[in-house]
Amino acid sequence: MSVFASLMRAGFTICQTSVQQCTRQFSTSMCSRIRMHAIPKLKVVDRWTEKRSMFGIYDNIGILGEFKVHPKDTVKAPIWLKGFRGNELERCIRKNKMVKDRMMTEDKHNLEKRIRYLYRRFNRYGKHR
Repeated sequence: MSVFASLMRAGFTICQTSVQQCTRQFSTSMCSRIRMHAIPKLKVVDRWTEKRSMFGIYDNIGILGEFKVHPKDTVKAPIWLKGFRGNELERCIRKNKMVKDRMMTEDKHNLEKRIRYLYRRFNRYGKHR
């Protein structure tokens, strides 16, 4: 019986120490601070990246071109995307109408599959539901 009691006491103290360690970890982690010995150096930013240099490139067309040319006419893009606003289904249908006869068979098949999927999805979960 004394052997059993000593094993129970040992198990109880192991459980206590593990609980104390867990609580000790949580209590000390709250008090730890991050110390900074120096002010961090500023990031070096390239001010003339392509995106920043081309910003506002079409703003002067109305001023210099006497408002005859719309900026969408100067943008280089596929024909089915120029000046287009709409969702993915409408875009795919528009592409299918405009370039279907010039597409490769695999690309045409994938586009038609995508249109079928989007058509089912919009009919099931669209905004009109």
